[in-house]
Amino acid sequence: MSQENLAAYAAEHGLKRMGARPSFFNYIAETWQRKDFAVALSTFSNEAANARNRLGKWWNILLPTIQAATYGLIFGVILGDSRPDNFLPFLFTGVFLFSFLSGSFYSGASSITSNSGLVRSLSFPRALLPISTVITQFVNLLPQLGILLVTLLIIQREITWSWLALIPILFLMTMFAAGLAMIAARLTAQVRDLSKLLPFVTRIFFYTSGIFFSVDAVLANYPQALAIAKLNPVYDYIEIARGALVQGYTMETDIWIACIIWAFATFIFGSIFFWKAEEEYGRD
Repeated sequence: MSQENLAAYAAEHGLKRMGARPSFFNYIAETWQRKDFAVALSTFSNEAANARNRLGKWWNILLPTIQAATYGLIFGVILGDSRPDNFLPFLFTGVFLFSFLSGSFYSGASSITSNSGLVRSLSFPRALLPISTVITQFVNLLPQLGILLVTLLIIQREITWSWLALIPILFLMTMFAAGLAMIAARLTAQVRDLSKLLPFVTRIFFYTSGIFFSVDAVLANYPQALAIAKLNPVYDYIEIARGALVQGYTMETDIWIACIIWAFATFIFGSIFFWKAEEEYGRD
């Protein structure tokens, strides 16, 4: 029997090719149905990563806090009078939220290559792997946010209703991070050498997103450069979070719009981009 006849016979009897990529909407539905797998994988991966450390999960709080304190000491002295207003809350907000985004990008990039055995032995939507890394980073972010809110309360001495805006901001950031993780996962799965460039990419975003300095102040005399800088999604998310949390900063409508567009556009594009290569993962 020819290959064409075999294919027709299989289709007639409801048989499908092993490992065939489902339609996009079926893929999304199946991914959602198996979301518990992503949560479980995230939990076990997080526990395994901290199992050999004496302080365990405390490092998820200590490392960003030490990093923020170090930047505060160094750049607070270097910038002098030119440092942003309300500098410590400004800096802590930037460092903690950047840690979430960069961690999602970096760990999402290796989610396929570091789980090759799982990919080759089990049948499941591969998108669950980068999504699980974003869940891990989000869980790690929560205690950091606790430290941030306590810092804000100590320094600013008040709680405002605008803090509630952090909820939709985190939702948009998580969508953006998931899309970014899926894009990075496919790229590094197909071109392993790209993983060597990831530290440079994250460092570029760190120094161009106004983590420890005010982009508006630095580029005040360069309106075109400032307009380009505001197209940076990392800058947008950190800036809108500062507007919600830090005294002296506001949540501008144009940045809200940019954050919404970045979140949905990146998530949709990332989902489609990742799904397109579903049959290729684990076959190299």
